[in-house]
Amino acid sequence: MNIKRVFGAVLTILGIVGLIYTGSQVINKSEGYTTLMVVGIIGLIFFFSGIGLVKNTKDEA
Repeated sequence: MNIKRVFGAVLTILGIVGLIYTGSQVINKSEGYTTLMVVGIIGLIFFFSGIGLVKNTKDEA
C-alpha cells in the first residue's frame, strides 16, 4: 500500500472529524465562534487535500 494513499486517508478522516465537530457545536449554539471557524476551515483543508492526495496518487503494483 502506498504511503501517500495512507496519509491521504488519514487527512480525509481528520477533516471529517473536524467538520462533524464544527457542525455539532454550531447546532448546540456554542459561543466560541472564532474557534469553530478555525476548526471548520482546517477541517475543510484537511478533507479536500486528503481527497486530492488519494485521487491523484497512482497505484504502483
